[in-house]
Amino acid sequence: MMNRILSCTAVVLTLTLALAACSPGTGGVSSADSGASASQQASFVFTRENLPRLDGSTSTVPLAQAMCAVLLGEDPEQVSDLVDFSRTTQSYRNLMAGERDLVLAAEPEGEVLDQLKEEGHWLYTPFATDALVFVVNQDNPVDNLTTEQLQKIYTGEITNWKEVGGNDLEIVPFQRNQGAGSQTMFEKLVMEELTPMEAPEAWIPDSMAGLMDAVREYDNTPAAIGFTVYYYANDMEMAQGLKVLSVDGVLPDAQSIRQGTYPFLNPYFVAIDQNTAADSPTWILYDWVLGPEGQKLAEREGYVPVMEGVE
Repeated sequence: MMNRILSCTAVVLTLTLALAACSPGTGGVSSADSGASASQQASFVFTRENLPRLDGSTSTVPLAQAMCAVLLGEDPEQVSDLVDFSRTTQSYRNLMAGERDLVLAAEPEGEVLDQLKEEGHWLYTPFATDALVFVVNQDNPVDNLTTEQLQKIYTGEITNWKEVGGNDLEIVPFQRNQGAGSQTMFEKLVMEELTPMEAPEAWIPDSMAGLMDAVREYDNTPAAIGFTVYYYANDMEMAQGLKVLSVDGVLPDAQSIRQGTYPFLNPYFVAIDQNTAADSPTWILYDWVLGPEGQKLAEREGYVPVMEGVE
């Protein structure tokens, strides 16, 4: 990870040039109308004192660390104290409470999302696309499941791997806790109007790393299945000892995510208060994340940016 972050420094070493090149955000408010002017962006220098207070999803921590390292000209290890993220839904609560300035996160759970919309002054704009992926122990012979099969596994209708082409073994379907970004994605993208079965507490790890470990090691058998985000499984190499399943015959990778052929896709958002001062560091950073240099950094860190042609 350090090599990728340091390589990005060469791309955006001169912050003033990077900010001058930024394009407006895509959330309905352009930098020309409400954010910092081009001249303000071009002359701005981030410091530890003026850097916006950040929060977000667990899976965006590596991007935030890379961003801080680049913008402050520090080593990645030196900026870890600036990236103490409280996970997806709580990060939006912190933003709305005025405890954070800028969030990099997946979509929050429904109640918090409804509050964002109702209050009307929160700007949240997609900056990258992620996918919800399903993982099993590498010794499980099943390589592909359909959306319908996944739904039936998680409603309890399918209970044995032999029903989906695997061994005669009980299926142990792990979920995440309510409020976790991956659980919100799972219920929205996979289950749709269906209600997942109530899982035992032992089948609900409180972190993505915990879920991956649980699926990998459950009872020393390939009985378990779970889900996580593509970035976490792929780029952070947390899927060692696991197999990422294709869904409806499509394997999740950067190409299938960018082209939209993989079925379970969800954006990462950069979110701020739209009433933030026009010349504030928060607006400047928001525009930078959505501009060419921020998108290049996201690409180099292993995310799938919304802007095409940034490789």
